[in-house]
Amino acid sequence: MRSIRWLTTVSVVAATSMGLAACSSGGSGNEPSASGKSDDAVTLEFAQWWEPELPEGSFRTLIDQFEEQNPGIKVKLLSGPYASTKEQLVAASASGTMPDVVGLDGAWVSDFAKQGAIADLSAMMTENGYDESQLASQIKIDGATYMIPVVNFVYPMFTNMTLLEQAGVSTVPTNRSEFEDAAKKIHAVGSNISGWALPLSLETPNGIQNDVMSWVWASGGSMLTEDGKPDVTNDDVKSAAEYIKRLWDAGVVSPGAFTMKEQDKVEDFTNERVGFMVDSLAHINSIREGNPDLAFEISAIPAQDGYTGERGMPYASWGIGVSANSEHQKEAWKLVDFLMSKKVNATLANDAKAFPGNAQAVPAFVNDDELFKKAFDIWSAGKPANEFTGLPVAETLMRAFDEPFQQYLNGQIDIDTMLTTAQDSWMEEF
Repeated sequence: MRSIRWLTTVSVVAATSMGLAACSSGGSGNEPSASGKSDDAVTLEFAQWWEPELPEGSFRTLIDQFEEQNPGIKVKLLSGPYASTKEQLVAASASGTMPDVVGLDGAWVSDFAKQGAIADLSAMMTENGYDESQLASQIKIDGATYMIPVVNFVYPMFTNMTLLEQAGVSTVPTNRSEFEDAAKKIHAVGSNISGWALPLSLETPNGIQNDVMSWVWASGGSMLTEDGKPDVTNDDVKSAAEYIKRLWDAGVVSPGAFTMKEQDKVEDFTNERVGFMVDSLAHINSIREGNPDLAFEISAIPAQDGYTGERGMPYASWGIGVSANSEHQKEAWKLVDFLMSKKVNATLANDAKAFPGNAQAVPAFVNDDELFKKAFDIWSAGKPANEFTGLPVAETLMRAFDEPFQQYLNGQIDIDTMLTTAQDSWMEEF
């Protein structure tokens, strides 16, 4: 297969890997040996953003194990930050030059599948006699699997316990009224302190998924009809939007929300400028490293007052897929199978501080760290919730909600106009 020229990145690790990729004008396939003669080894190109986010050397160690168990298959890791990986895969999908194996976000799957860029994994599982019951979840389009979640990151509420105490609040909020009260009191602690960080960048609009719709899912609500069509004008979405507007009008949301990205939110929390944020467990260690003295807790996202049902827990996955144009799909499937095996998947989940994609795997960190154990208990008590996964042009939908939502927060339009505008935009994509 052909290989696209991958961009260099800010990461040293990534730059090294991307540099290797950039030199690979001939794509995957047999490589010359030291003698100059081609040997029989197949080289798989594996593009992902995982390696830079894992402890140094840990992912390569797993890949080395795979190569030892599968003589004749080599894996070239094309590693970069999430945003760069996405840009490069979008370009590769359009040009039909997707690497053999790819890390996927669920929001990309529908587009890539429609473009014919990623392979039908259901067919591969059948062909290889794979027991799919061991998989915790699969991302399907029209009944066929195109992505397997390898590890899952929960998005609970993070609370700065020092600010909470200074605000005179004794317990972490469990419902919307308690959260609003606590956010206002934390904001009153100091002129540079905000109650809640809300990233709404249109450039990276995943704040609509993680920080806005999460309030809907936490109370058992949905943004879709039962047959999966847009339904953002329903009472659950309206209630959450109006609630966030009330927080906005109270001045408890941190400044710069309209251009804030996820990393900005994490930096504000790490530097003790906000009391609350909804965020991935993946950032726990970086927060600890950035501010070892920060006392923080995690909890379920507050639900509507009086809600007693099962709480939806936002999550995001490191998913995996195979290029539809790969000349080495058999070998690519072996790599997918290896990463999803019970022991390897538990190791990868443990290194990533995430929950495993293999339903039988248990990462060690669940029992070794109090915060992660708490997250696991929250995850186990609720249900996974991310309705954007697998939707067509998921990021476009987030942006189409984000634009009128910002106008609503600014007071330029009312709630019904805002929701109707978003609904009409979404329907154009279905």
